[in-house]
This record gives sequence, C-alpha cells and structure tokens, in this order.
Amino acid sequence: MRDIVRPASGRRRAAARAFHRAAGRALRPAGILITAAVFRRRKRLGLAERVQGILWPRIGWRRAAAYFLHRVRRLPGSPHTIAAGFACGAAISFTPFIGLHFVLAALLAWIIGGNVIASAFGTVVGNPWTFPIIWIGIYRLGSLLLGWEVGHGLPESISITYIFDHPIAVLLPMSLGGIVTAAVAWLAFYWLVLGLVAEYQELRHRRRSARRGGVTERAKKASRLVPPAKKEGKI
Repeated sequence: MRDIVRPASGRRRAAARAFHRAAGRALRPAGILITAAVFRRRKRLGLAERVQGILWPRIGWRRAAAYFLHRVRRLPGSPHTIAAGFACGAAISFTPFIGLHFVLAALLAWIIGGNVIASAFGTVVGNPWTFPIIWIGIYRLGSLLLGWEVGHGLPESISITYIFDHPIAVLLPMSLGGIVTAAVAWLAFYWLVLGLVAEYQELRHRRRSARRGGVTERAKKASRLVPPAKKEGKI
C-alpha cells in the first residue's frame, strides 16, 4: 500500500507538468501566429527583387553556400541516402532537359533509394551561372563521341526552341554528352556529400552523447547531496 500512495510533493509536480502540457497545446497556435507576424516582411519583395536574390544572394555567396551546406547536412536520413539523393539532382543538372530536372531527379532518387528532398537540393548545381558552361561542355563532348564536327551547320545564336526543333543536330549530342557527364558527376558529388554528412552526423552524435553524460553525472551528484527521506509507516 505504501508503494501505491504517491507523496503530496510528487502529486503536485505531476499536476504542474500536466498543466504546462495542456497550456502549451492550447497556446501553440497563438505562438505560431505571433512568430509569423514578428518575422514577416513589412514589404513583400517584387518579382525583380526575387530574381535578383536568386542570381546574387543578399547575404553574400559565402554565407549562402554555408547555409545551403548546413541545410543539406541536417536532412533526415543516413549519409548514404542523402548523398545518393543529392548526387541524383546534381547529375540530372548535366542533362539538357531543363524544366524537368526536379521531376527526373526525384524519380531517379526514388528508384535507387536516395533521399528525394536531397535530390531537389542537388539540382541547384544547375543554375543560370553554370548552365551555359554545362551546355557547351556536354555538346562538345557529345559531338566528339559521335565523331561530328563541333558547331557544324548551327546558327550563331542557339535558343531552347531551336534545340528541340532540331533534335538530331543539337539535342542528340547534348543528351549523349550529358549522360556521360552525369555519370561522372554522380560519383563525384556522392563521395563529396557522403563524407560531409557522415562527419556532421558523427559530430552531432558525440555532442548529444556528451550532453546526456553530463546530465547523468549532474543528476548523480545531486542525488548524493539530497538527504535520504524518512521512512513512512505502513498504512
């Protein structure tokens, strides 16, 4: 009977915890609204400002790259799945099928068991700054593999419409060169991201283990300082 009856201090602590949990659940929507109101922009950005932010980050390239890398390393999943998904997005960026990169990267990541969200991050490799270099490179490589003369019969300026209107002259060598380049890019980005994510997760695991060990040690020291409670009589 003595083990069933809970001391008054224990009952008060349990009631206090239940009250705080209920209050937290009740006030959570209000907290979300307050946070959104505090951190919301006073003036919404226009289309031109958004495009400018994509082409040239306001916080600078170094901080933008550090933030992007931090987001990738914090994705849920094992280092293998994250690295495989990111590598799929990066590899698809070396293909000429612009507009379908997100879909193709997600499909490829799903087929091989990679992280689909990481594949969306990987498509950032293909951007307005790198696309001209990628397209020229894969076209030249594809023409070389086909044994064609580079630029033979092509106009001075090439657009997306011209590429799809003349698939044999442009799209075929770009596709062939893109597949070869994508395979090499997949391996390179996989091993790069695998090492970064594995190192980050190992460091985070060590920090959590050290934090748990410190809390346990403090709890043991505190228990030694607390005098033993008096034994209660049997009820």
